[in-house]
Amino acid sequence: MPNNYQQKLTSTNYMTKTLMVVILLLFSTISLCLGQPSPDPVYDFDENLLQAGTEYYVLPQGMGGGLTLAARGNESCPLDVVQTNVDTDNGLPLAFIPVDLNTGDYVIWESTDLNIIFSGSSSTACADQSNVWMLDLYDRQLIITGNGVQGNPGLVTLNNWFKITKYEDGYKLAFCPEVCDHCASVCGDIGVVIAQNETRRLGISDVPLKVKFKKALI
Repeated sequence: MPNNYQQKLTSTNYMTKTLMVVILLLFSTISLCLGQPSPDPVYDFDENLLQAGTEYYVLPQGMGGGLTLAARGNESCPLDVVQTNVDTDNGLPLAFIPVDLNTGDYVIWESTDLNIIFSGSSSTACADQSNVWMLDLYDRQLIITGNGVQGNPGLVTLNNWFKITKYEDGYKLAFCPEVCDHCASVCGDIGVVIAQNETRRLGISDVPLKVKFKKALI
């Protein structure tokens, strides 16, 4: 009889401890979730939500114009992503494609991986060029070119993913891909890198380019 009673007591104590562990784990999970708030949506110049696949001009909140493609030399297809020198020049329209569109959510969210693509209907588009942004090493600088690959997140496409993050009273573009859990990658803000020919290339910079997004008129 004492043995049965002791076994029941031991079993009850075990169940109590197990229940306490489950409760602690539950509260820990809730705390972790509460400590990681959801990202905010990105808004365009007119305070409308930035939408995936919609074309926008990326305009600086400062000197210079919008973004376009420029050749490094005598190439038939312009390759480098640059900022125009004329303040009134909107540049070429771009579209933003999130890493996962299967959710049916077409809103662009801050600090989430996405492809940035120049409009395929632009006059500078070349048949053998994708116009998808990618980070490239050229002339000992990490610059952005328009010859990347859309989609297929992973090691092979690691250099093709960018983010939009809040910056002061506007936004900035950044490179810090999270599409590959076990891949090492650089992280940095996107700013203007002056080339030897005075071209205002976009690339990794200590001074981010503060931008806004203006919906392109179709």
